[in-house]
Amino acid sequence: MTGNKHTLVALVEDRPGVLNRMASLCRRRGFNIESIAVGHTETPRLSRMTIVVDGTNAMIEQLRKQLDKLVVTMKVSDITSDDMIARELALIKVKANSTTRSEIIQIVDIFRADIVDVAADSVTVEVTGDEEKVESLLSLLHGFGIKEMSRTGRIAMTRGSSSLLGGEKATPARRGLK
Repeated sequence: MTGNKHTLVALVEDRPGVLNRMASLCRRRGFNIESIAVGHTETPRLSRMTIVVDGTNAMIEQLRKQLDKLVVTMKVSDITSDDMIARELALIKVKANSTTRSEIIQIVDIFRADIVDVAADSVTVEVTGDEEKVESLLSLLHGFGIKEMSRTGRIAMTRGSSSLLGGEKATPARRGLK
């Protein structure tokens, strides 16, 4: 698929099977999900899903419309071209010994990351920021040896006072759901 990365944000019902339905629809349409992150919102019974997929504008618009048709979906927006805030969290376990530990700590400090665990042969780093920041830190830490890594994928929202539902009351009842 040629195109570029698009960030879709959806408000969905918070119930079992919703993530599977959304991911299955993407799979059936031939989209590779680069990342998907889901979490509770400020509204009870609603979750916010951030999906990063690759494709042309026309393909992504078709996918957005299909996702929006699902009964469990309140709204889906492609916020790729909007003024948005996007972040990612990564936990990185790095090989460390008494001679390399201080150098790793200096690098971590430069990136305003945190060391969340120290063991005899490793340190675990927590970094939050845009994907470029995470990738830059990873490239510096690779020289020490990455033992293990876990990344959340992108979460995003638009800047300013606008919201995904744009002033509508964000409740499942909006679509006649209980």
